[in-house]
Amino acid sequence: MPRGPVRRGQLISPFGPGAMMILPDGVSVICAGLDHWFKHESGDDENIDPREYQVDEWRLATRLNVEHFYLPPDYRRVRRHDPLTNGYLTVPFLRFPQWHYCTRCGLMRKVPIVTKERIKCAECEARGWTRYMVQVPFVAMCDAGHIQDFPWLEWVYRSATPPQNSPPMRLLSTGGMTLAGQKVKVDGGPERTLAGITNANPDGADTELSRTLDSDRSPYLCPGLRPWLGTEHGEGCGRPLRGTLRSAANVYFAQVHSSIYLPRTDDSTVAEVITLLEQPSISTFVEILTGAGVTPEPAQLRKQFRELLAAFTDRQIQLAIDTVCSGGASRQQSGRMEGDDAETGFRRQEYDTLVAAADFEQLVLKPADRRRYAPQFSQYFANVTLVHKLRETRALTGFTRVFADTDRDIDYLQGMLRLNEPEVRWLPAFLVFGEGVFLTLNEQRLRQWEEQPEIRARVHPLVARYHALRQARHLRDRQVGPRYVLLHTLAHLLINRLTFECGYSSAALRERLYVSENTAAPMSGILIYTAAGDAEGTLGGLVRMGKPGRLEPLLERALSGARWCSADPVCMEMGQSGGQGPDSLNLAACHGCSLVPETACEEFNRLLDRGLVIGPFDNPTIGYFSRATEG
Repeated sequence: MPRGPVRRGQLISPFGPGAMMILPDGVSVICAGLDHWFKHESGDDENIDPREYQVDEWRLATRLNVEHFYLPPDYRRVRRHDPLTNGYLTVPFLRFPQWHYCTRCGLMRKVPIVTKERIKCAECEARGWTRYMVQVPFVAMCDAGHIQDFPWLEWVYRSATPPQNSPPMRLLSTGGMTLAGQKVKVDGGPERTLAGITNANPDGADTELSRTLDSDRSPYLCPGLRPWLGTEHGEGCGRPLRGTLRSAANVYFAQVHSSIYLPRTDDSTVAEVITLLEQPSISTFVEILTGAGVTPEPAQLRKQFRELLAAFTDRQIQLAIDTVCSGGASRQQSGRMEGDDAETGFRRQEYDTLVAAADFEQLVLKPADRRRYAPQFSQYFANVTLVHKLRETRALTGFTRVFADTDRDIDYLQGMLRLNEPEVRWLPAFLVFGEGVFLTLNEQRLRQWEEQPEIRARVHPLVARYHALRQARHLRDRQVGPRYVLLHTLAHLLINRLTFECGYSSAALRERLYVSENTAAPMSGILIYTAAGDAEGTLGGLVRMGKPGRLEPLLERALSGARWCSADPVCMEMGQSGGQGPDSLNLAACHGCSLVPETACEEFNRLLDRGLVIGPFDNPTIGYFSRATEG
C-alpha cells in the first residue's frame, strides 16, 4: 500500500479502525481492523512481541471487559546490532473506496481493496493519453456503523439486482454546483443524477437512497459490509443506507472511553511496586505463574528481578502481588450509587480521589486552602485542587457513523473493530500525561439555585429536545439538568479564558465533568487539564492559574466576558426562543462566547447556556454567578 505517517495518538482518534484518511499522494485509505495489527505486511510474524506495547489501567479494563490495552505500534528501522523485535511494524490501511474514475473521460472502474499501484485509464491510454484514475468522492453508510462503495450499478439501473455484465459506466459533471450536477451514465444505457443521495430523516429511520433506488419501491437496505476488516461479505444489517461524501464529518465518530489513573492503594510505596508489576517483563512472569496455578511470592520475584525490587520489603511486594492478582484495589473505593449510569458511577471514584491530597508517581494532587481565596468567589466553590500531575488513558472501544452517540452496548462496538475473537481481549489505547485544575461548586448554594422555578423552566425545553432526540436516534440514556448545563458552560468559559492566561491553546485543553443530582452523594466537579501532553508537555501554567490570587481574576474575566457576546442580543434571545447549535441543543451559546474546539468538549459543543451562569437579559438575577458579576 502507499505509505504515509500517522501519529500514534491519531490511531485512537480520529483515524482508528474503520476511519478513512487521505495519504500525501492523494490516495484515500481506510484503517484496517485490529486483527491485522502487530503483523508484518509480508505475513511473517516472527520477532513480534506486542507485550512491549502493553498498558495496564485496572479500572478501565474492568469496565470494558478486556485484559489490557496496547499502544499503537511505532515504526522502527532495524539497524546493525539492534534487536530485531518489533522492527518495521506498520498499521495496515486498505484502499477505499474501490471505485475509481477518470477525470478526463469519466470512465469508472472498481479495483481490489489491496491495490498498490496507481490506476491508469485504459481508454485514454488507447488514445495516446496518460491519465490516472482517482477514487470517486462518494460512499454509502448506515447508522449501525457499516460503510461500502456507493451502489453505482444499482443506482443507475434503479434495481437491487442490476445486470452482471453491464457496459462501462461513467461519472460525469454537468457543471452544476449541487449533486444534481453529477450523474452516472452507462454507455448505451440508462443515466441518473446523484440528486438526493445524502437526504435522510433527522432520526435516520428513512433515507432517500434506500427509498428511491429501486424502481419497484422496495427499500434498498444496508447489507452490513465491513471493508476495513478485509472481507467482502456482509453480516446482515437492514438499516437504511445513505450516500455521503467520503470526507464528510459524520462518516466516523470514534467512541473513546477514558480514565484518570487512580492508585490501587493509599500506600505510595506499594503503589510504586504495583506499577513495576504491571510492566510487561514482570507481568508476563506473574501471568505464567498464576496460569499454572502457582501464587507468586516475593522470593520468586526477587530471584528474577533482583535489581528492580531491591528497594522494597517483602511485605510491600506481597501487598502489591495481592492487589494485582485480585484485579482490584486494596483500598476502599466508593462504588456506583443507586440511580447512577455506568459513566457516572465510573467517574465517582475519580471525584472522591480528586478532592483529597495524593502524591504518587502518576498522580500528584494538592488541595488548596479555600480560605485564601477572595470571599466573593470562594463562596461559590467548595474545593479547589491543584493537579500537578495526572495520567489519562484513552481507549478506543469502537466507532459510530452518522450520529456521534449510540445506545449500542460495548460488545457490539468492540465487535466492529475486529473480525475474529482474540485469545486475549485487548483494545488500542494511548496515554496522556499532563496537569490540571479541579473545582467543585458549593453544594448547598447550588441546590438552592437549581430548585428555583425560573431555572427549571429555562432548561426544560432543552432537556425535552434532548430526550426526544435520544429516543429518535437511540442515544444512551443519562441525566441532563440545570446542574449539568451550568457546569458544562462554566468549563467552556474557563477554557476560553485560560488560552489567554496560561499559554496553552484551546485545543490542548480538555474538560472532564463530574455531575450527579443524587441527594445522597451529589457531584458538581470540573476538571480542566492538558489534553495533548505528548505535544506541548506540562508547562505548569494550569496549576499556577489555580492558585489564590490568580484564580479569582481568571474567573472574574471569564464571567465578565460571558455577560456580552459579539452575537448579542441574538445569541441570548436564541436561548429563549428555541435553541441553537447542533440539534438545537444549546440555549445562549455560540462561537462568539461559549464554544470550544470539539476535541476539548465531551458533548460536541452541545448542552450549553451562559444564561444559567450570568443570567439572561430579562432576568439577570437567576444566574448562579449573578452576584459575582454585579457592577
